[in-house]
Amino acid sequence: MPRGKSSSGGSLFYRRKHSWRRDELVSRSTLHLLDFDDGTPPEHAWRRKLSSHANRLKEFNVTFREAFKMMKLGLRLWSYVREEASQGRKAPIDPFTRESTKPSASQGVPLGGMGTGSISRGFRGEFKHWQITPGSCDMSPVMENQFSIFITREGGTKKYSSVLAPGQHDGLKKSSDDGISSWDWKLRGDRSTYHALFPRAWTVYDGEPDPELKLSCRQISPFIPHNYEESSLPVSVFVYTLVNTGKERAKVSLVMTWANSIGGLSHQSGGHVNEPFIGENGISGVLLHHKTANNNPPVTFAVAARENQNVDVTVLPIFGLSGESSVTAKEMWGTMVQGGCFDRDNFNAGPSMPSSVGDTVCAAVSASTWVEPHGRCTVVFSLAWSSPKVKFKKGSTYHRRYTKFYGTSPRSAINLAQDALMKYKHWEEEIDKWQTPILRDERFPEWYKITLFNELYFLVAGGTVWIDSDLSSSLPEDSDLPLHNSTCNSTVPLIGSSPPDFDDKENVGKFLYLEGVEYFMWCTYDVHFYASFALLDLFPKIELSIQRDFARAVLREDRTRVRFLADGTWGTRKVIGAVPHDLGAHDPWHELNAYNIHDTSRWKDLNPKFVLQVYRDFAATDDMSFGRDVWPAVCTAMEYIEQFDRDGDCMIENDGFPDQTYDAWTVLGVSAYCGCLWLAALQAAAAMARSLGHDDYADRCMVKFAKAKHVFEAKLWNGSYFNYDSGTSYSSHSIQADQLAGQWYTASSGLPPLFDEDRIKCTLQKIFDYNVMRVKGGRIGAVNGMHPNGKVDETCMQSREIWTGVTYSLAATMLLHGMEDQAFTTAQGIFLAGWSEEGYGYWFQTPEAWTIDGHYRSLIYMRPLAIWAMQHALSPPRAILEAPKVNTMERAYVSPGALQFLQDSVRKITPKSGCF
Repeated sequence: MPRGKSSSGGSLFYRRKHSWRRDELVSRSTLHLLDFDDGTPPEHAWRRKLSSHANRLKEFNVTFREAFKMMKLGLRLWSYVREEASQGRKAPIDPFTRESTKPSASQGVPLGGMGTGSISRGFRGEFKHWQITPGSCDMSPVMENQFSIFITREGGTKKYSSVLAPGQHDGLKKSSDDGISSWDWKLRGDRSTYHALFPRAWTVYDGEPDPELKLSCRQISPFIPHNYEESSLPVSVFVYTLVNTGKERAKVSLVMTWANSIGGLSHQSGGHVNEPFIGENGISGVLLHHKTANNNPPVTFAVAARENQNVDVTVLPIFGLSGESSVTAKEMWGTMVQGGCFDRDNFNAGPSMPSSVGDTVCAAVSASTWVEPHGRCTVVFSLAWSSPKVKFKKGSTYHRRYTKFYGTSPRSAINLAQDALMKYKHWEEEIDKWQTPILRDERFPEWYKITLFNELYFLVAGGTVWIDSDLSSSLPEDSDLPLHNSTCNSTVPLIGSSPPDFDDKENVGKFLYLEGVEYFMWCTYDVHFYASFALLDLFPKIELSIQRDFARAVLREDRTRVRFLADGTWGTRKVIGAVPHDLGAHDPWHELNAYNIHDTSRWKDLNPKFVLQVYRDFAATDDMSFGRDVWPAVCTAMEYIEQFDRDGDCMIENDGFPDQTYDAWTVLGVSAYCGCLWLAALQAAAAMARSLGHDDYADRCMVKFAKAKHVFEAKLWNGSYFNYDSGTSYSSHSIQADQLAGQWYTASSGLPPLFDEDRIKCTLQKIFDYNVMRVKGGRIGAVNGMHPNGKVDETCMQSREIWTGVTYSLAATMLLHGMEDQAFTTAQGIFLAGWSEEGYGYWFQTPEAWTIDGHYRSLIYMRPLAIWAMQHALSPPRAILEAPKVNTMERAYVSPGALQFLQDSVRKITPKSGCF
């Protein structure tokens, strides 16, 4: 069926429901008035009133039966968490330690580029969720960080002042104190609205606090696809558009206040210094030099504004929160109410004395202007943070990517702030070029367009680290240098040898992102399998760089003994040939496999997922150099996984424990999930081999494929779907939502289908009818497991969960097979439950999973980036569209003799001579 058409004839993407029309929240007259200098919010955006209640989020609970089954694991995990804490380290998985601030439905678009150390900003204006230091995440807002407005009408008869955020926040005390509670928190928020379309956000104040002043704040960060320089910058811009609808001139002063803090109680650690600066092109502000605790690298913030003939910029370099401060927050506020600016002599103040332990020091930058009756004006601020070094707990230190362009001085924050104020319009032009074709595509539902872009928040707020490629000074002192080069003639490294070279053939540095803020592991590969479509589409060189990292890791071994917590056994940290679960935690790239619940060298999905991702990326980029470089690792990964074909029938078997990404869901024998991945990997390896000239290897893969496919279908196909596994457990006949993951990748890579199209569509329809529509009418996504009697599979925690990323990938598979109606209904469930106003409140913090009653597990998670797999299906890469149709079976006639040969020797297929 052609894409974009329904079985009933017309355009299938008819669900163009306007979820939040602008003029339902903002008056048309205000939109018209703000419609200059991009001050008006876009037609398509996620929207909320600032007065909206930010309800507390509800976390999942395990059942008594689940808790009993996991009791020994829990005790071992608790002991391991304590052991890591005694060494000053965070355990990769720690369900016992809880943030003091409970998660709430208050998130918004985060600040800055990728890998810079992130700061999020809630939709009501609070700066929160601090991740400047790798692995450290403080969710609580720093309430001193605010924008405020002071308005005096000509003649002085009308005055207004208010923080530009609602005052219903914890931590605000009596207004009689000397701190921020003394400020005017007058904004109600019922006439102010937030509009988000990542990487930008608009806040419109429609007559608050001055009924005759319309105000728009536009937040811009340099997230620009295919731009590997500016997308790495730690900076954001705030553009204020002012419209005076009154009859008198109005003096308007906007103030940005900022605490010398990186979240939590860091402002009280002492030794912090503030310093005013005057830069170029009328740009001035304050530097806040932050001395971090625990020997972490220092951070310098730059808060700046741009002066011109209409705008005056003044600063207050330092103020405090108590009466002991030379200038208090209360006095700062009084100065602005009275005069609307600070003393210009403050620019000559020089650096302040280092702060004392327990004190909080802040700074303020004011930009003042006169707005004529019915006049308009623009005021622009920028925030930059210079944290040039990234230090991991086990000692390795690197320079962030942006230092390649701005140097390693903390004072580079000034240049970052200046360039942002000079270049933000160009950034917006590039963002518009990227987003406009999708936003204007009438085939797509509005909710899809909005959510597609907003789910990208994770590439900034998901604990990302992006480092410079010049790493020679970053390796530990006792580290030897490279083992090998990834060429077709390379040899397997010696056992116990040191980490591989940090080559940077893509010339984009090295990139890490966490599995989730609660699961502290870098580039978790079984999850990257779903999320990687976003990087492939937007930053393909980063995607290839990550694949190169894993290709090198396949050829490494680390004989360090590790205790696996699920069963208490001991084993090897990293086995040659096994794709690692992750790139590590406290010493990434060097110490792999931070995950230690199970021995992932025995997992059955990681190696096929590596082969499938490599081939998809190879096909999408048409990069022959990449293909040749990673080919030895592909061969090794394929050979390694063959050991799990226990009976010589060419099909791998699971071993009766959760040996897959569903690491609480036991699977035995031939399984739909891992078996389908294996079939797809055989075909992908054959296709890649043919492209690289290894025809003999391709033939052997396809002979195996034919035999394995017969076994897979004979053991699992039941007439309407593939059984969960070939065992006899309660789950064995369950309908797994993710059972066609291998076919998803096959179709995404332009390869022939693994099964007859009728069987694929029959399976997808079964999943849609049962896993999607029989759970809350299809309004919360696809449940992982469903019994054929229509009851949710409650075998374990994961079988009864809805996984957001899996739901998106399922929808992508449906799109690839012409089932667009079912696809968008399926994916819309995640939008309705997670992003809509009637949902559970998971916007900009999409979790890994939620239960049927909406309780989350693991907020801010990597896998939901799989929504970009839907876009990949709707708009495939040109290289895949234009590639000749692959016929992987063209040279693989399977004779009876060949099958007998396979039964005798399949355990060790030797790749074409010269591959190792």
